[in-house]
Amino acid sequence: MRRRIVITGIGVVTSIGAGREVFWRNLLAGSSGISEIESFSTAGYRTRRGGEVKEFQAEDYVERLNPAGLGRASQFAIAAARLALEDASLSAGALAFEQAGVVVGTTSGEPQFVERFNDHYVKRELMRIGPELAMLYPCHVIAANVASELKFGGVNLMTPSACAAGNYAIAHAFDALRGGRAELMLAGGSDAFSRITFTGFSQLGAVAPERCQPFDRNRRGMIPGEGAGMLALEPLDRALARGARIYAEIAGYGLSCDAHHMTAAHAEGEGAARAMRQALAESDLLPEEVSYISAHGTGTPTNDRLETVAVKRVFDGAAYQIPISSIKSMLGHTMGAASAIEAAVCALAVFHDWIPPTINLETPDPECDLDYVPNQARRRRVEVAMNNAYAFGGANASLILRKRTWN
Repeated sequence: MRRRIVITGIGVVTSIGAGREVFWRNLLAGSSGISEIESFSTAGYRTRRGGEVKEFQAEDYVERLNPAGLGRASQFAIAAARLALEDASLSAGALAFEQAGVVVGTTSGEPQFVERFNDHYVKRELMRIGPELAMLYPCHVIAANVASELKFGGVNLMTPSACAAGNYAIAHAFDALRGGRAELMLAGGSDAFSRITFTGFSQLGAVAPERCQPFDRNRRGMIPGEGAGMLALEPLDRALARGARIYAEIAGYGLSCDAHHMTAAHAEGEGAARAMRQALAESDLLPEEVSYISAHGTGTPTNDRLETVAVKRVFDGAAYQIPISSIKSMLGHTMGAASAIEAAVCALAVFHDWIPPTINLETPDPECDLDYVPNQARRRRVEVAMNNAYAFGGANASLILRKRTWN
């Protein structure tokens, strides 16, 4: 019999707050973390707003390593990891060195170091670039830095699967625990606000000028953001033995690739639908048993329409009965951290029986005609939550959490 895996700790760093309690309170209140960008000049851009994390002090969380020697994504990941451990009432040394592991997802890694290189290159100052670039930039350093900070010597992996990376990381950690390769896993995603990412999405014409309006008829694009989400995962029997608070059980996941286009989703949502079906099958659930769907919900005209198509393909008539919301309306798109933070939201929805809203949804779109929980959080029993994430390259990941129903 496979081990059952549960979530016992939640750590988040976002533009609407760090730490489970303040984040959840602000999320249910429909607070927006979108503001004028401060980390670089936006004078040459069409849009100037993003979901930046303000007033973050790495020194509040980084204890063993030198905060100044870490990139911002590593700082976020360490902060979220420490918050998750604290929330789970675990210490970094609670397990044998080799039994605790880390899996982190990202889109951009530590892009500020490439930005620094580019600045020196443009100014013909390449002699000012030191060898530290090779040690600070590669994305795998984020997971390595978390492990080094916490002295976790077990499974360690970085999954750079873009905007679906958080779900991919949680899925891998889930398998590591079920397979007995670890007794505790910290899994999630982290991405820092990036001039590179902001420029790329701006050039694609995908960035909204003021706000993110998922599923609204007048939506004009996504809003880039930053942050981190980390979950403490452990086997159910271990969690029960130590009297841990259990937010939710991981029921299963589904992964797929559209194999269609580097940036455009499949026109009929085929890959996204396949990931959802796989997740339901692995979880031994019927579509009508899902209580809540956390949407990818970027606010771009294409994503929201095709996500609606994919949900209808999987859930058929039941699609109209399931509340769906996008927290990107409040946080912006936190890239590789997005589905990790959204997985935390699903766990909290299952635990508290509250569904967060999709804010800025004012004008219904006939092509997006499902229940998107507009503007107000909703009290509703959540037995099963599905977390959907889609990425460039056609990568799709669906994760299912459920209430723990027996010991």
